Amino acid sequence: MKIRATPYVLIAPATLLLLAFGVLPILIAGFVSFTDMNLAGLGDWSVIKFIGLNNYTQLFADPAFWQSLGNTAFFALIGVPSVIISSLIVALLLNRSNSRFYRALRSLYFLPAITAIVAIALVWGYLYNTQFGLFNYLLSLVGVPPVQWLSDPLLAKFSVAFVAIWRGTGLNIIIFLAALQGVPREYLEAASLDGASEIRKTVSIVIPLLRFAIFFVMITTVIAWLQFFDEPFVLTKGGPIGATTSISLFLFQKGFSGSQFGYASAGSVILFLIIAVITLAQLRARKTDVEY
Repeated sequence: MKIRATPYVLIAPATLLLLAFGVLPILIAGFVSFTDMNLAGLGDWSVIKFIGLNNYTQLFADPAFWQSLGNTAFFALIGVPSVIISSLIVALLLNRSNSRFYRALRSLYFLPAITAIVAIALVWGYLYNTQFGLFNYLLSLVGVPPVQWLSDPLLAKFSVAFVAIWRGTGLNIIIFLAALQGVPREYLEAASLDGASEIRKTVSIVIPLLRFAIFFVMITTVIAWLQFFDEPFVLTKGGPIGATTSISLFLFQKGFSGSQFGYASAGSVILFLIIAVITLAQLRARKTDVEY
């Protein structure tokens, strides 16, 4: 009996934490989404009214909500493949040697992942500055007029996405480098004896053996970009005219700036469902993967 209970006792702390900080907030958000809860409701629960599906009805009729969803889809389509491909290429290059120089480069590439977003905003805010920024100064040297990096609606999307791509590659590079350590050297040596080139070995041996790491990075990267918040919040506050407002930033503005907790909770439930559906689709597609 004690043996049967042991596994449950061991996983109980992690399960309790998951229920407390993972499942419970979702259930609370789902309940609040059916109410008109605002800042006054936090102090006095008696003023909170049950309004059914009104929040969802208003949300689906809100152009700003659809714009934020479209912006999030744009960021994800641009950011996910860019982060995965660039981090994989850099990891493959960094894995070619274990010298001190390459180890220093690995640390250098990881720095953006551990740098505070406030410091990143200060640096990139200066680089993107229309009048005094470094980018426009370099362009002025070749006669190019100033570029509205964060003021033009379309260009601001790419500017914000680029910062997030730069910041997001560091952690994924470390994951790919760890996975590359597990590639059997015997396979590569055998391929070398058969005359395979470096590109051929990478395409036919290394990348197939990294499929689980690629799958893991893809799952986490997609979720991160669907919850995209930091960069548009600190660089543009969602502007200009909502061009860089992601769905997470939209929910923050409605919930904490607009004191519409019920309305924001309805949006968070929809975002949760979107992420769940996309993640389940990726997991289902993973089942068809053929063992190497």
